[in-house]
Amino acid sequence: MVGKENIKAVVQAFGRGTHWLGRSGRSYDLVAEKLDAFGMEDADLYLITKGNHVLWVGSTAELVSDPMSRSRFRLALDCGDRAFRLASRGAEADRLSTIWDLEGAEPVSGAQAA
Repeated sequence: MVGKENIKAVVQAFGRGTHWLGRSGRSYDLVAEKLDAFGMEDADLYLITKGNHVLWVGSTAELVSDPMSRSRFRLALDCGDRAFRLASRGAEADRLSTIWDLEGAEPVSGAQAA
């Protein structure tokens, strides 16, 4: 018999993909997560959005080390309607610039993955 934790891992691994453009014009592949049930991995970056408006971008590192990010995260959970995970982790050295870029991101219209 398959446990609930195994089912959850499979569902998360096959989330719906989408493409967003950052402030810089860089394209990002994101994977949709269930807002009410997603679990954060240490090295992954996440977005919480309301429609096409990004409310919060970060990782567990921001939640632990930055009280302002924690406050924004809580508010985003209350107000947001979607969550996404950055499909590729990228270089750790680029994490802060990636967060900045994604804070002004918007979805690419017409380029949704099936």
